[in-house]
Amino acid sequence: MLAPIVITVLLILYFVVYFGILFAILDGIWKFVFGIIPLGLSALIIKVCIERIKEIRKGEEDDISKY
Repeated sequence: MLAPIVITVLLILYFVVYFGILFAILDGIWKFVFGIIPLGLSALIIKVCIERIKEIRKGEEDDISKY
């Protein structure tokens, strides 16, 4: 259960750093656009992480076996 949390934190840190650099470089409407994208992606990644933790708690550790 630790792996999904670690991956989520790493991806969010990556988005913050990458889009933070773009945010500092660009002007105007692009700052707004490059502010919304990482927020949306971060929210989606957190949602997926929460769903994965729920699956692990139910005992569905191997999703690939369903397919």
